[in-house]
Amino acid sequence: MKKLLTVCLLAFAAAGATGCRSAAEGVKPKLMWLDCSANWVRFSYPDSIRYYVNKCREAGMTALVLDVKGTSSEVVYPSEYAPQVREWKGFIRPDFDFVGTFVDAAHDAGLEIYGSFNTFAEGNGVFRRGLIYDGHPEWQAVNYVPGRGLMPQLEIPDKKVLFANPALSAVQDHEIAIFKEVAQKYDFDGLLLDRGRYDNIQSDFSDFSRREFEAYIGKKLDRFPEDVYAWEEDGDGGWRRIDGPYFKQWIEWRASVIYNFFKRTKEELKAVKPGLKFGAYTGAWYPSYFEVGVNWASNTYDPSQDFAWATPEYKNYGYAELLDIFTNGNYYWNVTVDEYRRSNGLHKNETDSEMSKGDHLSVEGGCRYSRRLLGGRPFFGGMYVEDYKRDTTRFKRAVEMNLRESDGLMVFDIVHIINRDWWGPLQRAVSAYEAEAKQ
Repeated sequence: MKKLLTVCLLAFAAAGATGCRSAAEGVKPKLMWLDCSANWVRFSYPDSIRYYVNKCREAGMTALVLDVKGTSSEVVYPSEYAPQVREWKGFIRPDFDFVGTFVDAAHDAGLEIYGSFNTFAEGNGVFRRGLIYDGHPEWQAVNYVPGRGLMPQLEIPDKKVLFANPALSAVQDHEIAIFKEVAQKYDFDGLLLDRGRYDNIQSDFSDFSRREFEAYIGKKLDRFPEDVYAWEEDGDGGWRRIDGPYFKQWIEWRASVIYNFFKRTKEELKAVKPGLKFGAYTGAWYPSYFEVGVNWASNTYDPSQDFAWATPEYKNYGYAELLDIFTNGNYYWNVTVDEYRRSNGLHKNETDSEMSKGDHLSVEGGCRYSRRLLGGRPFFGGMYVEDYKRDTTRFKRAVEMNLRESDGLMVFDIVHIINRDWWGPLQRAVSAYEAEAKQ
């Protein structure tokens, strides 16, 4: 059981779009995400850690994803590069090897375990903690805020997560140093990058990014940021984006920044630990995900054939081929495409600047769309438990749909399973799919 996920991932390469089915086990990988701040107290004791690891195994999970770096810049182990979080919301964690305990408990239970990182998040705005607040304010991104102009993140009111500028070499060096430290320090089966992106479409418009972009296109801009885009009042109390002459190239350049960071990260991780799997977690909403500088598709897919925002060169920065493991977030109330079509069709994802439409805004549609964009490369369909509130029937259907239409399942987050006591519904949904798959 311990190496089930490894077997499945190897099978992916051979099977292409046919999905992951272990000949011996007849199951697909199922990952449980473990947010460390949301579970701070319950994960503060070794026996509690082992208890919840076993609960995951009993529910049918095959792997865990453990947050190692939070949005406050802090990590959950003693680090040479980042501050260690010892206290959260007034509770001081007892002194023990938190990460090592989790890794050992997972492997003892026959599960694989991945370390995850809130990559370019360097400030928690709720608690005002992080390197942007204390240590490296020069790292903060500068956002182009409607009606306010250019604003450093520390000046944006009610900002919950503060992002560093991903283009800064010092920021990239810092993040990669942490990844490599964790890879060498702990026996993780792989590492997953979360928030490996820009903050949103408003970010980053710093002087540094302007100079880098001008070097990329080989010319000076006369008007910045208006040559990229401008905000204009829409007459209804809101704002609309008016794209400038260099908007498409700006989108392309930002994607190149993230692509090159991922490429460098993979190379440096493989150099220190060749067998370590490298992966990412993103939103599934590809048609608007360009707003955060990420092209998670295969480089064989050309979005310029489908979208006005993409240049023909944008496809060169599709990073699917760099990854050993990828999970998306199909974070939708509508499970089937038919259900979506019967709805009003409007949906605004977490990173979006405006409402969007499309069949991909359902669990079924999101998985099928991801399959096409990834060119048959494997991916795990991710679900946000709270999308289904107290509707256990819809929750069960979403679990089964993600398993049916993707190569595995990622459940975000264990805190919601615990709080709603949905271990039973989760286990029954997994069992129902696996019984169906055997027929």
